[in-house]
Amino acid sequence: MGNSASNPIVPGFHPDPSICRVGEDYYLACSSFEYFPGVPIFHSRDLVNWRQIGNVLDRPSQLGLSRASSSGGIYAPTLRHHDGRFWLITTNVSEGGNLLVTATDPAGPWSDPVMLPGVPGIDPDLAWDEDGTCWCTVAGVGQVRLDLVTGRTLGVPARVWSGTRGVRAPEAPHLYRIGEYWYLMIAKGGTERGHAVSIARGPSPSGPFEPNPANPILTHRGVEHPVQNTGHADLVQGPDDSWWLVFLGTRPGGGTPGWHVLGRETFLAPVEWINGWPVVGEVVTDLSGIPWPLQEPVAEPVRDDFDGSALRPQWISLRDRPEELVTTQDRPGWLTLRARGESLDADDVVFVGRRQQHLSCSASALIDATEGEGGLAVRLDEHHHYGIEVADGEVRVVARIGPLRTVVASRPLPVGPVELTVRIAEEQPRDARGGPDTVSFGVAEPGGAATDLATLDGRYLSTEVAGGFTGRVIGMYATAGTVRFEWFDYVSGGSR
Repeated sequence: MGNSASNPIVPGFHPDPSICRVGEDYYLACSSFEYFPGVPIFHSRDLVNWRQIGNVLDRPSQLGLSRASSSGGIYAPTLRHHDGRFWLITTNVSEGGNLLVTATDPAGPWSDPVMLPGVPGIDPDLAWDEDGTCWCTVAGVGQVRLDLVTGRTLGVPARVWSGTRGVRAPEAPHLYRIGEYWYLMIAKGGTERGHAVSIARGPSPSGPFEPNPANPILTHRGVEHPVQNTGHADLVQGPDDSWWLVFLGTRPGGGTPGWHVLGRETFLAPVEWINGWPVVGEVVTDLSGIPWPLQEPVAEPVRDDFDGSALRPQWISLRDRPEELVTTQDRPGWLTLRARGESLDADDVVFVGRRQQHLSCSASALIDATEGEGGLAVRLDEHHHYGIEVADGEVRVVARIGPLRTVVASRPLPVGPVELTVRIAEEQPRDARGGPDTVSFGVAEPGGAATDLATLDGRYLSTEVAGGFTGRVIGMYATAGTVRFEWFDYVSGGSR
């Protein structure tokens, strides 16, 4: 994850964080949109160093994404611990709406979902009052009591406080009992540069709510700061019982207005309570001043040799991952992909990737495409991706930007396994007219260094160009026949 004491605490495409504390342990979940498995879940003991322990929605019986467009699928989970169980509520905006799953171990397995047809909207939250009643609050902001066993709503959803009148997109509600008050925290202003967090308090879960006169308690709109789009937050107490806020933000690069390419990431900021209201401290990139001992970070291995019976939890696919199309069992020590979609432009392409988590990084994979066609890609969505692929006796670099798809470079290639490479370099120094980074694709010669075939402008794989809610994913794909990968490397920084 990089520096052991730095923001973002969960880098890369990990938006909409929700957090809960159970004794000395912390668990955090994020949105996953059109990717399968869904809802990555992380563990930490110090709020700074996190390790992914699984995915909440990791079976077809839990997660249907066949109708999910890019940036559709799973939105904004809320993760809570109550009465000895973990509870996660979220929205599949493409198939089925709001759903609830539970587990005794957050690493899984999680239950099949209880569907919540009576819960409207998105971004559902769970909170329990003193008599055990569960309150579900949703974006908008509406609220209803919920029977957690049947999924039935108890009563009619009622409108509660939704922030300043006229401010758009009240969302991401979280309800807390802290001291003598119930606090309702929401995000508003949209998840772009105008994003913000506000809070209100009242005598009961349903209010009436009094807004904080200092709202918003967090926003970077109109502020020169390396972290932008700050919002969609959740409160938690640290190991010393001080208060902290996890929230999403972006790190735009390049010239004006800046392009963010990693998606929305998870950040941490301190909170101080003054006169019964939370005051959020400065958002800093250096977290070495955390007032408790930090755990030794667990380093992720650079190489995945695909020697396990299942893929590591960091690997994600588009919409589904049928075992007959994606397996490590067909040829031991290799990842085998069998093609379905004919190109990366297709929404059913067989793809296995991991989130880009560093502004500069490199990735490589050894591919055997003697029985098919496939390659290595940097993907934002079906209409914005770059790739290097082996097909028809040659290797070629392909770029898709909006409606245009073009072969940027190509060269003949001998039959047999070949190492494909991608190198992403943050632009330094930053040019007011420049993009955020460059993306270079190449081929590694046997026993030698990689030779770049093409270097592309990274701004076209940014949210500012493509839109949507996701970030870059680097991965392997097959577009014809059967393609196998012996290993995949991912290294932060510019060198192997």
